[in-house]
Amino acid sequence: MERTFTKAELAKYNGVDDPHKYVAIDGVVYDLTNVPAWGGENHHGNHAGQDLTEAISHSPHGKGVLTKQPVVGKYVG
Repeated sequence: MERTFTKAELAKYNGVDDPHKYVAIDGVVYDLTNVPAWGGENHHGNHAGQDLTEAISHSPHGKGVLTKQPVVGKYVG
């Protein structure tokens, strides 16, 4: 069964309250915990534990960087 995340539940996975760093993009929740670029508090001003669909659409790398990242569930907001 696929795990679902509400906005409040996703917010827990911000790397502070929980060591894992999850983000939602287009309704999919990715685990970015082991991505070196996400090693600090944020990645270019973006914080884990949030829906970053809008932010990634403006990034130079686009969504292609997500293809190798683990999917941990579905974002239902």
